[in-house]
Amino acid sequence: MNELFSKQIIALAEKDLLIREKLASEGQLSGGYHPEMQQVHKENAEQLREIIGKIGFPTISKVGAEASDAAWLIIQHSIGEPEFMKSCYQLMIENIDDIKPSNIAYLHDRIQFFQGRPQRYGTQLMADGIPYPVEDKGILNEERLKVNLMPLSQEKINAIPDVENIPEIENKDPDYTAWRIKTGWIPDFE
Repeated sequence: MNELFSKQIIALAEKDLLIREKLASEGQLSGGYHPEMQQVHKENAEQLREIIGKIGFPTISKVGAEASDAAWLIIQHSIGEPEFMKSCYQLMIENIDDIKPSNIAYLHDRIQFFQGRPQRYGTQLMADGIPYPVEDKGILNEERLKVNLMPLSQEKINAIPDVENIPEIENKDPDYTAWRIKTGWIPDFE
């Protein structure tokens, strides 16, 4: 196990969470992507990209479970860098036996969510706490159990909007849509 990279990755994730906690306590995390949070995410992604260039994806066997989870957190929060998130997802799939399954599920759903596509595992929630639309409500809990996620109640599953409602959900916030176009999550058809 590489102790140096392990400590570095954990420190990056801790910085992310510390800044997030500070901004949340000040009531500054609502109303868009806070510039300070965005900068931390960008810097963390760059440093993790460098580590990946040196050792490959930070799997459990390479950096330990805590640092591998911390790497996932950094990736999960690098929302301004869709290509980085997607490439890390592919690396996680390539190392599937050495990655926590729920981390792969969360990243898959996060990518789908930002692209305006249905998720598989129901990990990404809308503002009301209901999961964003999923590919198949009928097998949602089976998919969740495969990656060690707790099943959802039937009541919660029933409340998930149907896939056909994604355009309605997506078009509610023009600033969010503009940000996703600008960062490359969705194409600009203008």
